[in-house]
Amino acid sequence: MPSKAGTTRLVIVESPAKAKTISGYLGPGYVVEASFGHVRDLPRNAADVPAKYKGEPWARLGVDVDNGFHALYVVSADRRQQINKLVKLAKEVDEIFLATDEDREGEAIAWHLVETLKPKVPVKRMVFHEITKPAIQAAVANPREIDRDLVDAQEARRILDRLYGYEVSPVLWKKVMPKLSAGRVQSVATRIVVERERQRMAFRTAEYWDILATLAVGKPADGPRTFHATLVALNGDRIATGKDFEPTTGRVRPGAGVVHLDEGGARGLAARLADRPFTVTRVEEKPYRRRPYAPFITSTLQQEAARKMRFSSQQTMRTAQRLYENGYITYMRTDSVNLSETAITAARRQIVELYGERSVPPEPRRYTGKVKNAQEAHEAIRPAGDNFRTPGDVAKELSAEEFKLYELIWRRTIASQMTDAVGSSVSVRIRAVSSAQEEADFGATGKTITDPGFLRAYVESSDDENAEAEDAERRLPTLVKDQPLTADELNAQGHHTQPPSRYTEASLVKSLEELGIGRPSTYASIMQTIQDRGYVVKRGQAMIPSFLAFAVIGLMERHYPRLIDYDFTASMENELDEIAGGDHAAVDFLTAFYFGSTNGTGDQAIAHAGGLKKLVTENLSEIDARSVNSIPLFTDDEGREVVVRVGRYGPYLQRELPGGEQPASSAEGEEGGSQGDRAPIPEGLAPDELTPEKVHGLFLGGGGERKLGDDPSTGEPIVLKSGRFGPYVASGERKSSLLRSQSPDSLTLDEALRLLSLPRLVGLAPDGTEVFANNGRYGPYVKRGDEFRSLDSEDKMFTVTLDEALALLAAPKARQRRAAAPPLREMGADPLTEKPLVIKDGRFGPYVTDGEFNASLRRGQTPEELTLEQASEMLAEKRAKGPAPKKAAPAKKTTAAKKTTAAKKTTAAKKTTAAKATAAKKAPAKKAAPKKATSTKE
Repeated sequence: MPSKAGTTRLVIVESPAKAKTISGYLGPGYVVEASFGHVRDLPRNAADVPAKYKGEPWARLGVDVDNGFHALYVVSADRRQQINKLVKLAKEVDEIFLATDEDREGEAIAWHLVETLKPKVPVKRMVFHEITKPAIQAAVANPREIDRDLVDAQEARRILDRLYGYEVSPVLWKKVMPKLSAGRVQSVATRIVVERERQRMAFRTAEYWDILATLAVGKPADGPRTFHATLVALNGDRIATGKDFEPTTGRVRPGAGVVHLDEGGARGLAARLADRPFTVTRVEEKPYRRRPYAPFITSTLQQEAARKMRFSSQQTMRTAQRLYENGYITYMRTDSVNLSETAITAARRQIVELYGERSVPPEPRRYTGKVKNAQEAHEAIRPAGDNFRTPGDVAKELSAEEFKLYELIWRRTIASQMTDAVGSSVSVRIRAVSSAQEEADFGATGKTITDPGFLRAYVESSDDENAEAEDAERRLPTLVKDQPLTADELNAQGHHTQPPSRYTEASLVKSLEELGIGRPSTYASIMQTIQDRGYVVKRGQAMIPSFLAFAVIGLMERHYPRLIDYDFTASMENELDEIAGGDHAAVDFLTAFYFGSTNGTGDQAIAHAGGLKKLVTENLSEIDARSVNSIPLFTDDEGREVVVRVGRYGPYLQRELPGGEQPASSAEGEEGGSQGDRAPIPEGLAPDELTPEKVHGLFLGGGGERKLGDDPSTGEPIVLKSGRFGPYVASGERKSSLLRSQSPDSLTLDEALRLLSLPRLVGLAPDGTEVFANNGRYGPYVKRGDEFRSLDSEDKMFTVTLDEALALLAAPKARQRRAAAPPLREMGADPLTEKPLVIKDGRFGPYVTDGEFNASLRRGQTPEELTLEQASEMLAEKRAKGPAPKKAAPAKKTTAAKKTTAAKKTTAAKKTTAAKATAAKKAPAKKAAPKKATSTKE
């Protein structure tokens, strides 16, 4: 759509990719430029605060809480160059169109752009939910004003999160550990994961048995000859299954009224049923019908991508962002399941083309969202355009990751407008009487799908990996009441109850969504934040809380329970929605939350407690750091309480001393003294794996202290220990770390003696200098004086000869340098500097570099998942800080100064020598002192 004659318009979007796509849909007269996301934010640290505000008491918050919660916004250092470019462009055009995303975040970015650019020309807001030519042209033709209610809601959310984080986090620094953080949603998400782990820790397994029968019909009229049936009742009483046991005791629930078979009982019953007749006692057949699923919203897309393709939430959203910006799908942050009439028509037309008219229902399907507090008025996530492109149409245009996600979205959208899957289900009961006259009832179920309907296009996955797929059939023979059957096999089978499964990113997002906590735009960042903070680690897909998370959540539960209450957190989302709808004022909400005023909106429980400010300051002295950093496990056989302590250097086990004596405590939140019985917790051990047996092993050898024997030359005991930097052996004053190839569990006395022989004196060089072989931080090496050379294997430390060592030491260091490793990934040009960005593997892990500045990847980030925008932002932060200060080199002395210094030294040396000679003549003769033994320790 060309602009009016002689009119130039500036269209501002968030990302360069989006800008590139949109510019192709607009005619001459349009300049499309990116803001690179948010252009302003609250100051991140004291350095960001402008000089004129530094003395203000509220400057650390970045929010003037005493004057209407006025926010101090600053342009981030990595956006200044781009903002200057936009300011210049704004002066050269006749109109400005703000084309940021159609949600609260996008609305806020548009407002911040106006506040920052201060344009003198008309400014309009254009919105769209897909980046296609018709959608962009329609958005240009139908602009609107910035929605201040949406802006207020986003600003209130940002200020709320700043107040929460900046007031609660310092409590964690003082009572748990420095540099921790609390957050309105991240703390609740962490609590959910911790509560599930507590359930697993309290779980006690139970064993139960049943019988699996392979039954056969004589001459089947239809279907298979044999089928499986499971024992379900004995003499009218139901056979116990997993749901009948208490999870914390492993015992049958009181009043369950079930028969609990053990192995002997199940095998004995199977033997008594052998060769007995089986008879069908009941056949129930019902129609089966399954409706298709609604189209994707943000949370369900993340869940299915995790289940089907093992994508993380961040990976899913990053890939979806690329698909959206390049015009393949509609906007991917939404909690609406609605499809436009255009999309419904496109889906129905494509279903007819691909699956036939019988696969399309007479009337289009309409879906109602089930998300608590659903708000954004977008469509569901679907293929873009009025005619959907099939996966085959776009396969050559997309990366493998993009193709998988596009196909998933396409299939789900198509399936949502297809017919139901229909068929029949049958339930059968069979009875046999044992030789001891016991009535044993067996059950079997079958399912037959006569018309798969939408299942032709899409089958949803389950969080339970053992669950049966919805399109799976279980065919049974045609059976009738009183029909005789024979048992081909009767197998007793044992089962164990299972603890509740850990959360995955998919199931945690689902839980947050059901609780009404968080929003589509925040789920992925929440998942990443709790991992970056060290509260949760991933093992495969499972999310495991750290003991640090236990300590933080324990403190919050005891002292600030309301702040991590699920209903309270959801109620804040409700009030933010009301602000977005213009029904409440943001200032009233923030005042009630922070100061405790009950005149406006805001949670009344927090308000009556005096507000957040009072809550986190008044009772600080009552919080016992040692208590919150102690996680009780159990009491051992000797009556000692075993706890996990979260210390300065990580978690460790502590046993209370006999008689109830407690270890001496040092400072607040620090590890206790040396009186207690301790053992380190190996890295990677999950909390629920600290069973009494495992803990006992950690104290008595599996990571704790263990005596290997005595040194035959000194008689001193040789002990295996585990320290801050890993396992090591010690004897007297000697210590030596284990080699990488050695395991603490299998270490022998001989191996320990060999380790304690290090550093090993290889021999004397021709000039009399000692040559040693030893193991260091970077591996095995040989040393002479200040010269080091690496050895190519750990065994070489014990076998390298003097000649070999001298040859290595004689070689220049350059020969030992390894060839530069290729980069882990080439990312392309930095959008801000246009320098090529690559990810390399460094000594401390992967990092991104532009050749001048380096930025380490954060915890949880992987080289594969890091986006170009994230890399650019990380390096921009490094550039803003400037290069690291270099140590000042000592000033070189001038030639004249050198001569003067040398002369002074010569004169002083002569005087000293003369004085020594005079003193020697006067002093009586002394016996020569014995030569001091040379230490072989490095």
